[in-house]
Amino acid sequence: MKFILDNWMLMAIALSSGFFLLLPVVQGAAATGISPTEAVQCMNREKGVVIDVCGADEFVQSHIKGAVNVPLDELEARLDKAVKNKSTPVIMVCAAGARSKRAQAIAQKLGYEKVHSLHGGLKAWKEANLPIAKA
Repeated sequence: MKFILDNWMLMAIALSSGFFLLLPVVQGAAATGISPTEAVQCMNREKGVVIDVCGADEFVQSHIKGAVNVPLDELEARLDKAVKNKSTPVIMVCAAGARSKRAQAIAQKLGYEKVHSLHGGLKAWKEANLPIAKA
């Protein structure tokens, strides 16, 4: 106990460095997004449904093959028509990943159990050389 009291500054430095070492691990556990390869596995193994939350004009330019376009501003009203079973895995996609994270939160609020956001969005999908479609 005397050592701790005499060296309180060293103890504070040790505790704070431990905190900063564990911070990326904790942040990684909180993130529920998936990579493009994990998305493909989810689509193939678990029959995951891809929901593209981009606007119709972006969707026409390029999208993941088999994706359903439900723009973010219409998601609450139309998601139940696109994915009827709330236990079906849902993969939210947008151009870069920001809108899909918001869409993920909305879907979880609506009661969908397995909702993922594609890290990096369609950009990461293209960088992984995965197939895209154009309407």
